[in-house]
Amino acid sequence: MTSHPGGSDDEGSATEPEPLVCARCGLRAEGPRPTWTLSVENGARRHYCERCSRDNLRAIEGRLDSRWW
Repeated sequence: MTSHPGGSDDEGSATEPEPLVCARCGLRAEGPRPTWTLSVENGARRHYCERCSRDNLRAIEGRLDSRWW
């Protein structure tokens, strides 16, 4: 391996992050989506688009401890 400017010894092959996909409707995010909801269910991270999050807000809140709402 050769040393690259900046002190990096790797091959420089950065991978792009996987696009977000809504776990409910399958919508694929085209870039950052700060309005999406992240849920950890049985240890798995799941993302929900803004529409699915809004449509299911009651169910989402119902799973939270009362101290959160």
